[in-house]
Amino acid sequence: MAAILSVRGVSKRYASGHQALGTIDLDVEEGEIFALLGPNGAGKTTLISIICGLVNATGGSVMVAGHDIVRDYRKTRATIGLVPQELTTDMFERVIDTVRFSRGLFGMARDDAVVETVLRDLSLWEKRNNKIAELSGGMKRRVMIAKALAHEPRLLFLDEPTAGVDVELRRDMWNLVRQLRANGATIILTTHYIEEAEEMADRVGVINKGELILVEETAALMKKMGSKSLRIALAEPMADIPDGLSTWPLTLLAEGHELEYVFDSHADDSGISALLGRLSELGIGYKDLNTQESSLEDIFVSLVHEPKAGAAA
Repeated sequence: MAAILSVRGVSKRYASGHQALGTIDLDVEEGEIFALLGPNGAGKTTLISIICGLVNATGGSVMVAGHDIVRDYRKTRATIGLVPQELTTDMFERVIDTVRFSRGLFGMARDDAVVETVLRDLSLWEKRNNKIAELSGGMKRRVMIAKALAHEPRLLFLDEPTAGVDVELRRDMWNLVRQLRANGATIILTTHYIEEAEEMADRVGVINKGELILVEETAALMKKMGSKSLRIALAEPMADIPDGLSTWPLTLLAEGHELEYVFDSHADDSGISALLGRLSELGIGYKDLNTQESSLEDIFVSLVHEPKAGAAA
């Protein structure tokens, strides 16, 4: 599938001398959900701001739907929808009016049918005549998305789309993002919620200290870098791990009531059978076994805390 976004050699150094971005190369395919992860100050917002035309890059180029964001600014900006983390709108304006106004900002002719479709898709139609100040936090965030969709963009940026909303609303937003993709939009989201990327994204990019250190399909990343841990609930607590178990990298947990064994889930031999056999030989009884696969959060933490040579693309 063709790339709707191509970033080549993009860097950003501010007048203060701060290097916000090193050299970024990235392609995002049309129709995918791409999650950009990184700690605070990693460069996520700077990169998005450059793509959206809000910040000038120091070097490199960005193409959106085949158009250069500098030479063809009007075309590329009309292709992009941006939902910022902050709620930036007139709180005393009616929902339907602010969405209509946003469509007009891009030179689009008034089209009440499009506005109605957007509001219905976002469950805002019944609230169309309400002032934004009268809405709940979750509904206000939906209004921000409606404003970004009013001019029918092909590429939608969501900056921390579920920040400040409860778990139930967060899952509603996940469903909404999937619906937007089903309707033809390409979604790029930044998030601090690792489970959000794990749940929704087709691919994940990890940015740290201005460098894109990894881009990978979510499932492939989990398979390649994931590990599993075996928790063994002991029948009797132990003070120390016996020398007879030194072959296995074990950790004593829960005040001596559990043993943890971390292993490669893709290895030909996990070593579990041999470990359990050795426990039996040593007369160490256990009540329960539980395995747990590493999460995307575990992988993310390991990536941003370990130096990595070169960036994957």
